[in-house]
Amino acid sequence: MFDRGATPRVFGLAPGVDFPRALVDGLTARMAGQPPEAMARVQVIVNTERMARRLRMLFDDGPALLLPRIRLITDLAVLAPTGALLPALSPLRRRLELIKLISQLLDQQPDLAPRASLYDLADSLAGLMDEMQGEGVAAEDIANLDVTDQSGHWQRAQSFISIAQTYIDQTALAPDPETRQRRLVEAIVGEWRDNPPHDPIILAGSTGSRGTTQMLMQAVARLPQGALVLPGFDFDMPAAIWSDLDDAMLSEDHPQYRFHALMRALDLGADQVEVWHDTPPPSAPRNALVSLSLRPAPVTDAWMTEGTRLRNLDRATAAITLVRAETPRVEALTIAMRLRHAVENGQAAALITPDRMLTRQVTSALDRWDILPDDSAGTPLQLTPPGRFLRHVAGLFVRRLDAEAFLTLLKHPLTHSGADRNLHQLNTQRLELRIRRDGLPYPDAEGLARLALKSATDEGERAVMSTWAAWVGDLLCDRMVPGERPLGHWVDAHLRLAEALSAGPDADTTGELWKMQAGEKARATLQSLQDEAPHGGSMTAADYADLVGALLSQGEVRDRDAPHPDVMIWGTLEARVQGADLVILGGLNDGTWPEAPKPDPWLNRAMRQTAGLLLPERRIGLSAHDYQQAVAAPEVWLTRSIRSDDAETVPSRWLNRLENLMRGLPKQGGQHAWDAMTARGDQWLGRAARLEQTVRVKPARRPSPRPPVAARPDALSVTEIKRLIRDPFAIYAKHTLRLSKMGPLVQGPDAAMRGNLVHDIMERFIKTVTDDPAQLTATTLMRIADDALAQDAPWPAARAMWRARIERVADWFIAREAERQAQAKPIAFEDDARGKLTLPDLGFTLTARADRIDRTDYGDAMIYDYKTGTPPSAPEQAKFDKQLLIMAAMIEEGAFEKIGPLHVARATFVGLGSKPVEVDAPLEDEPPREVLAELRSLIAAYLSPEQGFTARRMMQQDRYGSDYDQLARFGEWDATQDAYPEDLT
Repeated sequence: MFDRGATPRVFGLAPGVDFPRALVDGLTARMAGQPPEAMARVQVIVNTERMARRLRMLFDDGPALLLPRIRLITDLAVLAPTGALLPALSPLRRRLELIKLISQLLDQQPDLAPRASLYDLADSLAGLMDEMQGEGVAAEDIANLDVTDQSGHWQRAQSFISIAQTYIDQTALAPDPETRQRRLVEAIVGEWRDNPPHDPIILAGSTGSRGTTQMLMQAVARLPQGALVLPGFDFDMPAAIWSDLDDAMLSEDHPQYRFHALMRALDLGADQVEVWHDTPPPSAPRNALVSLSLRPAPVTDAWMTEGTRLRNLDRATAAITLVRAETPRVEALTIAMRLRHAVENGQAAALITPDRMLTRQVTSALDRWDILPDDSAGTPLQLTPPGRFLRHVAGLFVRRLDAEAFLTLLKHPLTHSGADRNLHQLNTQRLELRIRRDGLPYPDAEGLARLALKSATDEGERAVMSTWAAWVGDLLCDRMVPGERPLGHWVDAHLRLAEALSAGPDADTTGELWKMQAGEKARATLQSLQDEAPHGGSMTAADYADLVGALLSQGEVRDRDAPHPDVMIWGTLEARVQGADLVILGGLNDGTWPEAPKPDPWLNRAMRQTAGLLLPERRIGLSAHDYQQAVAAPEVWLTRSIRSDDAETVPSRWLNRLENLMRGLPKQGGQHAWDAMTARGDQWLGRAARLEQTVRVKPARRPSPRPPVAARPDALSVTEIKRLIRDPFAIYAKHTLRLSKMGPLVQGPDAAMRGNLVHDIMERFIKTVTDDPAQLTATTLMRIADDALAQDAPWPAARAMWRARIERVADWFIAREAERQAQAKPIAFEDDARGKLTLPDLGFTLTARADRIDRTDYGDAMIYDYKTGTPPSAPEQAKFDKQLLIMAAMIEEGAFEKIGPLHVARATFVGLGSKPVEVDAPLEDEPPREVLAELRSLIAAYLSPEQGFTARRMMQQDRYGSDYDQLARFGEWDATQDAYPEDLT
């Protein structure tokens, strides 16, 4: 195939050329005239499975012929000499063993790092070991670095690096994949040195960014019939510029640096790289423009001289559109519109970006047109239903189960995914409503059984709910496990619990958990963890949950739904091996593309350079090379957002360079060409803005609905009279529309709960004192408070704070209670002090429940109501908060059957807030008979068809909210606007 010569053989293809197709065309052209079996002797080594698939597809589409042997660079065992290497150690096993070693180190020196970072440390250390093996750097080379460390960081890093050194020494006979690959390549290179193969071997598509790969590339280039084919080789860069790439510290981030390092190792010049095939790039002028814009930073003065020689800038950029959107959302919508336009025109279009958030937004925007892009990255396994389910189940071992985590698991589509899932969903809905109503902050088996019975409406439902609640309680409650357990124990317990929860109580299978591609991959991940568990040692539940989450985050699952064949989302790897009519480079902001180098916890740049490891800029250089290839496509969009969610962004350095170069060439039309690129983008931004335009809706008016009299409430409690006066719309919404605010899923220590708890404590205390007056002490009060708090307040911080508040008012309350006991004796408490007053002429019923009613020796009644907040003042009670005044009138009318009609001598709010106080109701100024007459007038008015239920009629303060503000559309109107009466039917 190749002429024999002593010079290493290196070929290249220009950026923008469809690399796999040109590779096939060049190979076919070189084999023309050869016998058919000659092609079968050719070996093509490529760096990705995607490249291999594309090559096979192109050969299949061509004429019938024998195919070359296509191999992956990671699967070279067949090329190795006799005497196979030992199998590679599982990467998971290595990480587990490293976790065990790091855990022991942290036990001895806990100040080195938090235990929550165990897996991250092991993963980072394993990555460093991979790099050391790939670059041929021994642990001793790093340990012997001469470092002047004033901060102690290097000493701490050495503690971990010594683990790596020890581990490498101990596993010499069981190499990790990187070590095995390097040994394999060394064996192949040694064999070729002694017995070089005479059949053609072509290594194509690799940039030689890793030491092991470059070693193989050098060996292939020196074979008698060996050759390298480099992707995206810049034939426009002058030889003088190539020589300026010698210093890695300055040039590692250049897109052609890896090729320069390879040619320097082969003792070749850039002019000795031949063109593999005469396939022209889509735009040679554009390639020259981009090449000049990417010159190394120290020599950008070349723009001044070489820029003047650029021609045809309008033609070079005619197929480039620059989109500068205000926000990522606008950027995603504009990209989606262009992809939709490509579908209509039959174009193959691809979005290339490392920004996964942008790809999700574009996918969401395309959904409005029922276009599903072919996303090569797929979905992270941890975000798939099985991944989320397994993480939720692992969390049961870590922390006490709360209502949110409980219902999250019950509602998960994989829970009870066997038979009768519809019944499980119904039971879950009923239980959730009951939890929101009654509260169950931390579900337990007893609480679930109690609420399940209350959720049922008949005996049959009670039996079903009880059985189901028992199954749920047994599986999910009390699963938190303290201390350390062997990894095998955690995996087995995790799998058993997950499968039982997925199957349901009566199923013999594991439900839908391990089905579909996501389930199969999740099962394989857990199976590999189970297989390697003996090497993991012991760990806590939290460590295990972190480990599972990290393992699941490393997997990806592609959606099996049929995507659109001409709309693709590619990562940079896919872009190297496939072509499209339209290429959109999205997210061109610094920090996104190129991504900022990840912080290295072990070595700085200088130490890496000295040790012979890769510099952080290597990834930037690879990204720059990907950009240089992608921007050379037939039609290109360059998009970025000017602002992110919270700050202004910085354009990608490559986009900045292109702009600065073009704006600096006005005589060559650079400014005009740049403006034309921007104008084309602005046109599409305008289309996106028009798509998002909305018709302004006239704001709602202040509602004052007037429902039919028959639909108006015919019964209210005394506490609701205040709401009827201040916010009548809330009464309408609650009683006419029958809408009520749903309680929080996770009940917190709020004011309402504190009030209920204080009421319960005071009732228990007064009953105790009534039975035994000697118990009227602060000690007894605090003992009862402690019992109630322990039972009903499962939040340690809130429990301590509430106890302190009660303790602060205890002495005051005891002193005042002694006076109350001297005046009267309690005769009724909350459960017994229930009253009902019917107004026959209005067809209306008033209900009440007093916290406490006392009776004096003279037969008079005294009413007490406990308030944990600030009690209403006497003027407030006279106009708005008439609770005690109306209750006094009801008692005098005999509405409380258990105590009969009594004269009310006193009605008092007992404030138990930060400043304890008693506030008496103004019984003398507001006599019960007058209060009752005013109440009749108020009720009669709201039973009149002409009276509307005005929203927020007389709120105490505008800042106070109502449960029904959203329904009333408050905010579109305010309290200064007149109400709008509306008759309802």
